[in-house]
Amino acid sequence: MPAPLPLALYVHVPWCVRKCPYCDFNSHPLREPLPEAAFVDALIADLEHELPRVWGRPLDTLFIGGGTPSLLSVAAIERLLSAVRARLRLRPGAEITLEANPGTVDQARFHGYREAGINRLSLGVQSFDDHLLTAIGRIHNGRSAHAAIEAARAAGFDNLNLDLMFGLPGQRPEGAEADLDAALSHAPEHLSRYQLTIEPNTAFGAAPPPLPDDEPLWQMHQLGRDRLEAAGYRPYEVSAWARPGRQSRHNLNYWHFGDYLGIGPGAHGKLTHTTEQGVLQVERHHRVRHPRDYLARAARGEATTAGREAISGPALALEFLINGLRLHDGVERDLFSRRTGLPLATIAAELAEAQRRGLMRDDPDRLAPTEKGRRYLDDLLGLFV
Repeated sequence: MPAPLPLALYVHVPWCVRKCPYCDFNSHPLREPLPEAAFVDALIADLEHELPRVWGRPLDTLFIGGGTPSLLSVAAIERLLSAVRARLRLRPGAEITLEANPGTVDQARFHGYREAGINRLSLGVQSFDDHLLTAIGRIHNGRSAHAAIEAARAAGFDNLNLDLMFGLPGQRPEGAEADLDAALSHAPEHLSRYQLTIEPNTAFGAAPPPLPDDEPLWQMHQLGRDRLEAAGYRPYEVSAWARPGRQSRHNLNYWHFGDYLGIGPGAHGKLTHTTEQGVLQVERHHRVRHPRDYLARAARGEATTAGREAISGPALALEFLINGLRLHDGVERDLFSRRTGLPLATIAAELAEAQRRGLMRDDPDRLAPTEKGRRYLDDLLGLFV
């Protein structure tokens, strides 16, 4: 039988100080004291419920996201990581990431997280411009963003990602350049730089702010690409840039269609099993979304799983491509069959059409988009729907 796929663990912390108007994640403003002990209890029970499905498989990466995970105390993070280690074997050097909001941390807390075992930090800076931060509803300002980065460095974090947005309300190309220069002044190992988009079911979806037109947006994109490449960063995914060897291993596992457990309110996961006949079976699972329901189920000793779904055939092929074609250099051709169990011939006609349109490279070794394909990724993926 094929070797088990790489396995990751995603932990979702659903609370934040205030809901950002552009955010469509499963996050909830904290209106009362955070039920920290009960929440960690629920996460541990959630993990134990899934253990039989991954028994014996080592954990390659762990990512604590949200919401605002840095609302959790050092003691809570320490207890959570200890519980994970007691139930799953972490590979030596496993990447353990925590997302943090610059408005909710200080050096002492960063130091505690580092001591607990967090070895990669992702800071949601978004911008260093006070006016723009107010416009997008962030709780920090430019000064506290710089201070948080400096505190993280002082606490010993040498693997740091900064989230940065462009195309913000009223932003001009020179403003986007100033934000990028401010971020680069801290020499982060990784940068996630993406354009603000208006999503339905958000405050901005209901009342959209005035956003830059296409021409200045394209200037911001081009300017960012040139500045990052000149500074030694390489694009490896649609919105991800890294110094050599500093790509997000957790996110690469998603894009290479690896397996992952998802625990916490609204978390999603994907697991692959091989039958005795050597047939791959891919299943997705998701948890109940609302923290109140999640905690109530856990308190009653009930499973917090809201549903499981087997994926096969064309839907499975499309999911693989949605992930793999986000990567700048795509994926190895044989990874398609190794991750889906489907022959590459399943998508041969669509591949030929994508190459004819100049959206994918004619490469015997890789399934990879061209520069045009990366620019028009939705059109490329539409060929496989």
